[in-house]
Amino acid sequence: MTNEEITYKVSIYDRLEVYEGKKRTTYYVRWRVNNREWKEPFHHSGQAGSFRSSLVTASKEGQAFSVTTGRPVAWKRAEPATDKTPSVSWYTLTLDYTAAKWKYASPNHRRSIAEALTDATEVLLTSEPPYSRPEIRRALATWAFSARLRGTAPCEDIALVINWLERATIAVTELADLDNGRARAVLDRISSTQKGRLAAANTANRKRTVLNNLMKYAVVERKLLAANPLSSITWTQPRKLKTVDPRCVINPDQARRFLAEVGDLDPRGRRLKAFFGCMYYAAMRPEEVTDLRDTNMASLPDSGWGEFLLTNSQPRSGSQWTDDGSVRERRELKHRAKDETRAVPVHPELVILIRDHIKEFGLGPGGRIFRLARGGVITDRAYLAVFHKARAIAFTDAEARSLLARRPYDLRHAAVSTWLNAGVPPAQVAEWAGHTVDVLLRVYAKCIAGQQEEAKRRILEATKPDSPADSRRREDSKS
Repeated sequence: MTNEEITYKVSIYDRLEVYEGKKRTTYYVRWRVNNREWKEPFHHSGQAGSFRSSLVTASKEGQAFSVTTGRPVAWKRAEPATDKTPSVSWYTLTLDYTAAKWKYASPNHRRSIAEALTDATEVLLTSEPPYSRPEIRRALATWAFSARLRGTAPCEDIALVINWLERATIAVTELADLDNGRARAVLDRISSTQKGRLAAANTANRKRTVLNNLMKYAVVERKLLAANPLSSITWTQPRKLKTVDPRCVINPDQARRFLAEVGDLDPRGRRLKAFFGCMYYAAMRPEEVTDLRDTNMASLPDSGWGEFLLTNSQPRSGSQWTDDGSVRERRELKHRAKDETRAVPVHPELVILIRDHIKEFGLGPGGRIFRLARGGVITDRAYLAVFHKARAIAFTDAEARSLLARRPYDLRHAAVSTWLNAGVPPAQVAEWAGHTVDVLLRVYAKCIAGQQEEAKRRILEATKPDSPADSRRREDSKS
């Protein structure tokens, strides 16, 4: 090849060009060689990303490009630059995987996927990174693994990290070589926190599930691996905490003290008294209370029992994980299909709390029952601040130092435990709480605070020695 046929004047476009067709989406990689524009189509974003990364690497290494083919001279001219381009990198695989999962995953599940992939990527780099660990994690967790944000240009500092990551992770095929320790390093990483401490069992197991699913995707759909390399690693699965600690469950007297203190704190507290009441009296999740509207009030009499018919929830996941960029996305109920509802009993005391709340604050946009003073959706920060302040005042010093109601979710635990200890059939409790009976009995069937003492009293009553009168009666009955 003569000098007239090659050039080093190459520029590669930062973003993929996406064409949404009627039957499938096509991803185009665009670049210029000696002022002539080239583009190559792919049906998978991961393949397009891999091809672009190969072009970038060749250009930065100073390789000569052919003005005839538009590709590096070092590449075999007879090899089509489509699915048989250089091996797919770990980073490219993760982008393709997150894009494939995005449409079908909830915002919180998308965030869980990103957390697992971010941890794994940390130990699958080919060299010492020129960027700090927080910078790399930020680029991955706030842009790269959000399929929605990847359609927008990243800010300058993230763009620099992303450009480096495109060529800085190992080839996926290297995971199959167990001798290099890459697969074990991944499992060790998800088993630890960022500070090197042992991660919570539930966290480690959740991330292992994500990575196993990714490996299945690499094996079955992408044909990049022959088998899941993680399954060949001896890894002791951390034991999950399967039951609610009874020390965190408050009794009715403690709950009433807490709710009274919430209402007496300040104007924000008054707005949240019935909010926390829904968690304690109706076993509602925080995201369900956040979305509660007047249309959910199937029955709210002046006195006695009422009923809510729950239809939706608004879990907080973060703006980068929702489809519309909102912090909270309105979704179906947890563990329920779309449009499925759940009936929840409204305790007479909660009926009063709800009626008083509506009378004082009215209804918000869309009939929303709970909202901030300026009309916004109740945020985690807002209700957590009130919760912890009221807890510190309402409880005794000993109670405040204990595990009692350390989190708002513990109010829900107390409600379910109270129903069970009151003798409500488990099937009914499970239906009200939105669980299966199996999960209910395995996780929530715990005694409320103080119930242990009653159990001990009954045992003492059953095992106490006979009085002289009882002994004489027993002897007389024998004779």
